[in-house]
Amino acid sequence: MQQTFRPSGTIDLRRWWSDARTSFLWIVLFALILRIGYIVVAHTYRFKPDNDNFGFGFEMGRIGRSLALGEGFGNPFDGITGPTAWEPPLYPFLVAGVFKFFGIYTPVSAFVLLSVNGFFSALTCIPIFLIARRCFTEQVAVWSAWAWALLPPIIFWSTRYVWETSLAALLLALIFWLTLLLEEQNGLKGWVCFGLLWGVSALVNTSLLSFLPASALWVWYRRAKRGQSSVTNMLVVTFVFALCLTPWVARNYHVFGKFIFIRSDFGAELRLGNGPGANGSWMDYLHPTKNIQQLHSYGEMGEIAYVTERTREAITFIREDYGRFAGLCLKRFLYFWAGVPREDLLRTLLANSLYVGSSFLAIWGLARALRKHRPGAWLFLWLMLLYPLPYYITFVLPRYRHPIEPELVILIMYGISAAFRRTHDPRMELAHGTVS
Repeated sequence: MQQTFRPSGTIDLRRWWSDARTSFLWIVLFALILRIGYIVVAHTYRFKPDNDNFGFGFEMGRIGRSLALGEGFGNPFDGITGPTAWEPPLYPFLVAGVFKFFGIYTPVSAFVLLSVNGFFSALTCIPIFLIARRCFTEQVAVWSAWAWALLPPIIFWSTRYVWETSLAALLLALIFWLTLLLEEQNGLKGWVCFGLLWGVSALVNTSLLSFLPASALWVWYRRAKRGQSSVTNMLVVTFVFALCLTPWVARNYHVFGKFIFIRSDFGAELRLGNGPGANGSWMDYLHPTKNIQQLHSYGEMGEIAYVTERTREAITFIREDYGRFAGLCLKRFLYFWAGVPREDLLRTLLANSLYVGSSFLAIWGLARALRKHRPGAWLFLWLMLLYPLPYYITFVLPRYRHPIEPELVILIMYGISAAFRRTHDPRMELAHGTVS
């Protein structure tokens, strides 16, 4: 019998890949090396000092600076404007901690913060793998986790922006995975973690809360089908969730004299997408960071009065023509899934082709998962339906989709793997007469 010999390096590489492809250590390590390597090579830690370094963290950076200087959680724009609830608290506190140790708006602080974002992004490979393996197959899990680790569009957000985007994606993926597990868990530990994750997520990115009702009801329904009660468990979740939020809500009440659920700025965001001249895009020229008159109004009126006035303007505009508002919401729906328009048509087509393609493939994978009654398929559907709702009525920016992209990557890989299996199934070849 003739034996085929291969170089020992090839054999070792295959043996290594056999172990590494499902190893969380190797996946996360590769992902982290790529992200930090890109930060170093592309010098993304060198933010332009324009507008007093505002591009370094935007409002998050301003609040972080205020905290680092001992001025409290405030001053989200230029100047000393006082206390704020414009942003959720956790990421600005992270920024402040880095500023304290490595300097305010320094390249070292930028490198540290971007590296931390890269670490959050790299860790997201783990829940991606676990979700995909539970809902689909190990092959889909391997493809999904390594796609998240290696794809440049995924790497972009964690290495370019000092913002909570990568942390939000990690938290939502962990919540999604834990939601799947709770269907079969009776001990309180998992439910405490569920409440804790939702509490932390709310203090990082309040938009994630749009998925909270669906995740809780999905678990309740699935357990009810198995004849298991969830009343005590949900009370535990509610208690832990409320415990996480209470200190911040109490702070807001003490500072502003009224109940504010985490953030104060929703009305201002609503006005930036709805008003005279609205076309579905973000009217950034009305934002206090770009409009000196709006900044003066914010400073003179105070944050709460300013947001109240902007809310009134937005609601007045919406009530005057509900049809136009519906049209704007439809545009924002398209922008969320197909990308935000650019300066010209050619740039829009080139830049947004990835959004269109990934959305199509994710919807295709979801449709197949629903048709095949895959575990968790309806949970994927509810996430895609509910998470974008706040952006449909306000405005859309490209990074807003990133927190649900772990789940979209899984659906894309499931759809591709199904097509791959179909193409390489010998029975399909025989059916088409390609194998004699």
